[in-house]
Amino acid sequence: MNLSLIPFFQPKGVVVIGASTSAEKLGYGVARNLVQNGYRGAIHFVGQKPGELFGYKIHTQLSQVPDPVDLAILIVPPNATPAAIEECGRRGIHAAIIVSSGFREASTEGAALEKQCIEIARTHGVRLLGPNCIGTIDTHLPLDTTFLQPPMPAQGNIGFISQSGAFCAAIVDWSRMQGFGFSQLVSLGNQADVNETDMLPMLTADEHTCVIVLYMESVSDGRRFVQVAREVTRCKPVLALKVGRFESGQKAAASHTGALSASDTAFDAAFEKAGILRADTTEQLFDWAQALENCPLPKGGKIGVLTNAGGPGVIAADSLEHHGLTLARLSESTREALTATLPAAASINNPVDMLASASPEQYAACLKSLLEDENVDAAMVILPPPPMFKAEGVAEKLVEVIRQFEKPVVVSLMGSTLVEEAQRRFRIASVVTYPFPERAASALSALVKRAEYLVAKSQGHGEILQPPRLSIAVTNLDALLTQYQIQTAPIKLASELHEAKSIAEELGYPVVMKVASPDILHKSDVGGVILNIQNPEALDIAYTQIMKRVKAARPEARIDGVHIQRQVPQGQEVIVGMVRDPQFGPLMMFGSGGVEVEGLKDVAFALAPLTQTEALRMIRKTWAGRKLKGFRHIPPADEESVIDVLVKLSRLALENEIIEEIEINPLRVLQRGYVAVDTRAKFSGQ
Repeated sequence: MNLSLIPFFQPKGVVVIGASTSAEKLGYGVARNLVQNGYRGAIHFVGQKPGELFGYKIHTQLSQVPDPVDLAILIVPPNATPAAIEECGRRGIHAAIIVSSGFREASTEGAALEKQCIEIARTHGVRLLGPNCIGTIDTHLPLDTTFLQPPMPAQGNIGFISQSGAFCAAIVDWSRMQGFGFSQLVSLGNQADVNETDMLPMLTADEHTCVIVLYMESVSDGRRFVQVAREVTRCKPVLALKVGRFESGQKAAASHTGALSASDTAFDAAFEKAGILRADTTEQLFDWAQALENCPLPKGGKIGVLTNAGGPGVIAADSLEHHGLTLARLSESTREALTATLPAAASINNPVDMLASASPEQYAACLKSLLEDENVDAAMVILPPPPMFKAEGVAEKLVEVIRQFEKPVVVSLMGSTLVEEAQRRFRIASVVTYPFPERAASALSALVKRAEYLVAKSQGHGEILQPPRLSIAVTNLDALLTQYQIQTAPIKLASELHEAKSIAEELGYPVVMKVASPDILHKSDVGGVILNIQNPEALDIAYTQIMKRVKAARPEARIDGVHIQRQVPQGQEVIVGMVRDPQFGPLMMFGSGGVEVEGLKDVAFALAPLTQTEALRMIRKTWAGRKLKGFRHIPPADEESVIDVLVKLSRLALENEIIEEIEINPLRVLQRGYVAVDTRAKFSGQ
């Protein structure tokens, strides 16, 4: 935890610079919330005119403000902000929230002002939140430094960090209708100084925060973010909604925050490495947050479903499978208990359909039977308005059962006015509800993913290392791969036909011939590869054919000759590679190789360094990886050797920053072992 950030969360005194008696001004809203929402520390106001506001004196100079004061809220024009920061520093105030906009997000002049603010703040040891932010809220202290319309959000255990002030404001209002609250809210704005990575440990240390939620448009320092987040997720779940997945969104994010986004693929890999669950929608983000806030974690992904109607049960089954979960196979004793409880027409399969006549007592008894089953890791209860009973009566009975078990139960409470009272009772009991089974299934998947991550974490993962910089340029790729014990097929350059013949004799037939040209990346596309050349006569023909085809297809290309390589035994072809992301560092790739790579797009990515467990997870995400176990007429190949290559290549990428890209395609995987058939790399400066 960074001690310099404590005043943002636990200030002894707060001064609002730019306070106003005009209800239309932001300075009025901030002052109102600070006073009326119950902050118990010292409150000070500085404005253009002397007077009184909410019972507190308005000073005209910061020097007039008495102690204690360790947090300033600046609501002044952009061109006056640098001077205000300097005055704070001289006054001994070392934390400031800049509410004002008109900085980097607005113009080049604004960017220059923002830079000036940072320089002055660093000179005086002042930490800045913002600019262009709405401030912070702590519902438990309480402390509200925002100008949002009252009331303050309800108390809860969700900590929310947002790079968008408007999004933050909308969520605060929406949460009131949804019935959940927050522990902390932090609006980051432009992140001129304090950023999302700085704030993560602060919310981790907060005793009232159980779940941390991020709204992100960019990341300030990718590798530091992953390092810090990995430590945070050991203690508390972190969820993220990262926008800007597509080009139009990235442009909008850049214009909004003035930041450049890393690639979305890299963000996916970074979140996985850090143990952050990435949501696709705002609704999903907070559905997951409420589940993680209120539910125990399951031991696995086998789900029991209880319903009083067949249709919703089918929806639930489809949704669970969509999220990678399975319907639990109920034990014989559970089936017997259900049979004894339900009418003969009911279905005791999973989903359990109790029929529309199901009473509160039957709901409770059946849920108890499901939760007692060792094959059931978690349960979903579907409750449309019962035709013969009140929904709140069912809710009361279900709550009694849920409290008896340390297994997660989510409720799909379908309907509206007829289930309002049931909704209220579930909320009081901290039982999470969702209007439809699809959302309940999604929430269960988040619980399972969090549980799986903690299990994997306990088994150990590779740490993100700070790689040493090379003192010399490494440009001999084969030698470098050999140094890291990655086996390559010997390959030699022949500038003339007679050299090709000598090399083929040296390597031994059969051989492969490939055109050697710095201008041709995909040699097979221009007829520049001939396989299985058996003798010198065939080599003569192959050389002539390659030269003719390549010159016809790419007459402008420079041809340095041909590469001769020993023919590699048949096997499964995959691709392994790395591209250096500017934010997150080496991004490893695995997938279907050879000529299939661009057509199938069957690839998975992960951040270096890779452990064997992480490499295996990468492999298993792809069809190419699953095929290594064998498929129909395709014999199994050596999966362990692919894991070995990925781990070693990730280490090579970390330790050799001069390499921007590296690709082995194909890596031919044999029944035992492998051969790197074709390799290429891009070095810095190329």
